[in-house]
Amino acid sequence: MQSTKETSAPSTSQEHGDNLLDHLNSEAESNSEQTHFGFKQVAKEQKEAMVADVFHSVAAKYDVMNDLMSFGIHRIWKRYAIDCSGIRPGQKVLDLAGGTGDLAAKFSRIVGETGQVTLADINHSMLMVGKEKLTNLGIMSNLNYVQANAEALPFPDNHFDLVTMAFGLRNVTEKANALASIFRVLKPGGRLLVLEFSKPSSELLSKIYDTYSFHLLPKMGKLVANDAESYQYLAESIRMHPDQETLESMMKEVGFEQTSYTNLTGGIVALHRGFKF
Repeated sequence: MQSTKETSAPSTSQEHGDNLLDHLNSEAESNSEQTHFGFKQVAKEQKEAMVADVFHSVAAKYDVMNDLMSFGIHRIWKRYAIDCSGIRPGQKVLDLAGGTGDLAAKFSRIVGETGQVTLADINHSMLMVGKEKLTNLGIMSNLNYVQANAEALPFPDNHFDLVTMAFGLRNVTEKANALASIFRVLKPGGRLLVLEFSKPSSELLSKIYDTYSFHLLPKMGKLVANDAESYQYLAESIRMHPDQETLESMMKEVGFEQTSYTNLTGGIVALHRGFKF
């Protein structure tokens, strides 16, 4: 299911997505005030609101669709991230873009009464779904909720032992700003874990994945959540996200050390790790 990388070559990707990414990057260079929203070019100041609309729309069915879209495998990916966290009782965790709280729930039990978990998300609807879910599970004493933009986190310097970001970074407008903000709030010795869809490691898998993403996902979104358009965007946002090597380089540029990534399910998902020293 997984392979770990330290200094390997970049993973391959489907040709259409690569060509489109090159084209959009070229456009972005000529107009620095634009960015991508899926395969579309939009003004940077518009993207945040457009992404918000997507997640307001999908919040109520988010957990159900996660299980359906990944055939339940997302739970294994998240469990692996938790196992790699190195988190201990009494520590402070920031689950950024934490959505409906799958990671926060597990971390709450690990850090115990002397620790603290902050579930943060820019989207109010997602945050409220997560709060209701975890409250119903009886997880309250060591967990708090903050609506926050990853690019400008409202937390003190050197505050958290661990920051996790699962399936959220690709929706951020300025990813480098988010990584720098995360670096700032981590304690020296702290680590960042980014779990995100990435680039499949074989062309055959890429083609299968493309067929599934662009033909089946929107139909599932329409059937289950009555929203094909949002799931079309989510599929496109995956293709526009930096590949494994690029994201690792971005982490290094803001100061993270001992960076690495592990491909899961053939590179469909990758877990990136980096430390602040």
